[in-house]
Amino acid sequence: MTVSPFDHPLLSGLLGDEEAARHFSVEAEIAAMLAFERALAEAEAECGIIPRDAGAAIVTALASFRPDTASLRTGVARDGVVVPELVRQIRTAVGEPHGDKVHFGATSQDVIDTGLVLRLKAVVEHLGLLLTETILRLASLEERFGGRTLAGMTRMQEAIPIKVADRVNAWRAPLHRHQERLSEQSTRLLTLQFGGAAGTLEKLGDKGQAVRAALAAKLGLADAPQWHSQRDALADFAGWLSLVTGSLGKFGQDVALMAMAGRDIVLSGGGGSSAMPHKQNPVKAEALVALARFNATQLSGMHQALVHEQERSGAAWMLEWLLLPQMAVATAASLRLAAELAGQIESLGH
Repeated sequence: MTVSPFDHPLLSGLLGDEEAARHFSVEAEIAAMLAFERALAEAEAECGIIPRDAGAAIVTALASFRPDTASLRTGVARDGVVVPELVRQIRTAVGEPHGDKVHFGATSQDVIDTGLVLRLKAVVEHLGLLLTETILRLASLEERFGGRTLAGMTRMQEAIPIKVADRVNAWRAPLHRHQERLSEQSTRLLTLQFGGAAGTLEKLGDKGQAVRAALAAKLGLADAPQWHSQRDALADFAGWLSLVTGSLGKFGQDVALMAMAGRDIVLSGGGGSSAMPHKQNPVKAEALVALARFNATQLSGMHQALVHEQERSGAAWMLEWLLLPQMAVATAASLRLAAELAGQIESLGH
């Protein structure tokens, strides 16, 4: 039994997405943080902030470094974040005389936020592929059944006849807009976070911007001024996640209603009932509605997390940790389910 349905041993078969969840695993998180520390040592050595032999020693030590995760867990309980204990272990691994050059000029939030963005970069790519697949599946429905007739429904009452293509377009058109939104948002989302103790890179002197630019290039992220307490890009992305699941929830709701009427749609592979063997429950359609409502609920929390006090917040930051991973996995699951549901439609319209 787990707290989250997204990695539950049973429920994740319906509501989970292994690829999206993989990027929020402890292994992926540690790997991203180590990538930051490695790139930081290289950038600072190249810019003359730390000696080149110190940079080489750090990179060499990180190549074989494996953290003590039990001590990391204890460190989080003590410090509220994993970085102080992680850096302590890396410094021990590097040893004298270069251990004190590890993490030079950086702060815990630099490591954690940049590590998150590195993982979100992979998540965005995965979601983009799933979104394209779902659009193609819906386009296939229009090609197969678009010329057929449906009873148009307004305010849950029968209105006038429409074409299947009209309803499918209402499912598909928002997804095209979401593709455009994701491309536009990514330029703001996938940026380096590097500001040091209070966002001023005070330990790097007049070389702060040069180190930041080099670090961003090494990590494959956009260079930008620090955003410790400016969380709008993350909230914007969370909004995109909710928009996607909301649009797919509309698709799911329409399919469930058509299945209830029993005259406009034929589905294969519906869910069975323990009490009524004759039933074919529209399980995937129902899940799309539930995931849409889940993300819409979580989005308000991400907007609450915009309220960071002064130069850094602990509480608002933690709230993001609780919400964003689940929203991302819910969106991946929703896209997967929508593509599968579209593939199960054997007939649509008359």
